[in-house]
Amino acid sequence: MVTVKNNQSEIVVKDFSNRKIEYAFHDIDGTHSLIRDWPPVMSVCLFDVIENGLPEHFDSSENAKRLISLAGKRDLPETDAFCVESAGLSALTQMEWAIRRGVQEGKIQVNCNGDTNAQIIERINNGEEYYDDLPETTEMNEMLKIQTPRLFKLYENVLNGYCRDKNLVKARQNPEKFRVKGSCDFLEYLYENGVKNYFVTGAVVEKGMGMHEEVEALGYSIGKGKLIEDIIGSTWTEKKPKDAVMKDLIKNLGISGENILVIGDGRAEIQAGVELGAVVISRLPENAEYQRELHKRLGTNVIVEDFTGKEFYNLFEVTNNG
Repeated sequence: MVTVKNNQSEIVVKDFSNRKIEYAFHDIDGTHSLIRDWPPVMSVCLFDVIENGLPEHFDSSENAKRLISLAGKRDLPETDAFCVESAGLSALTQMEWAIRRGVQEGKIQVNCNGDTNAQIIERINNGEEYYDDLPETTEMNEMLKIQTPRLFKLYENVLNGYCRDKNLVKARQNPEKFRVKGSCDFLEYLYENGVKNYFVTGAVVEKGMGMHEEVEALGYSIGKGKLIEDIIGSTWTEKKPKDAVMKDLIKNLGISGENILVIGDGRAEIQAGVELGAVVISRLPENAEYQRELHKRLGTNVIVEDFTGKEFYNLFEVTNNG
């Protein structure tokens, strides 16, 4: 068994009590995997909706090629900032935000409650994914039900063409290049000492495809009793925020938050981990100054650049199961 210790080192940014860790819930993109360079892709896709709405064939292969050619080519202040703020949220929530902004800008015509729309946009900006308490028109709900999954699939197609597919090929040849430094060693350290690792993601999880395929390409075995017990994410049509994923896991496993380690780089998993009473580790580059301050405000316990070095491993101690 592994005990995580509050050793007062510089990487500890919020005190916590020493804990025996039985389970670890990990984000994937940006936390362990570098295959998906998603922010420039999401930014251009969301910007295009706000700027041009959702024309009839917005999810065509021709439009995907156009967006691939535009991704990362210029600064897009609003959507670039949103990608930073919304990292870790369900992709369906991120798509919905852009559609709602398109409605707000008059680029998408639908009967809606303007005040409700503005409030939901603000809630998403603040990292919220639940707003069933606000009144919404039937027309708005029906439009979102149809168009949000379409936009999600367009985004994935653009992402595949921009970086994912070619990086996946390279990752199979040289997985270390596409892992965050020390990732595999850390996962194996936890696994070998009795901690069960779970991957949680805002992406769609389908066996042998997408995120599942990427995790296997990086050399992480998946399945009961293996390095990664399971990967749990969203579907094309039903969002499942990470706090809901984690709460369901805790319920199904019959455990409590105090014996869980949560590791991620997005606000959703960090905030969820804090609310569950877990020990929370943020994996963020040294130059990610805004994200580091945001994670401190959210209540993360530890911030590290990667999973290497004596200072990081000094947080942990292997103890006897008895």
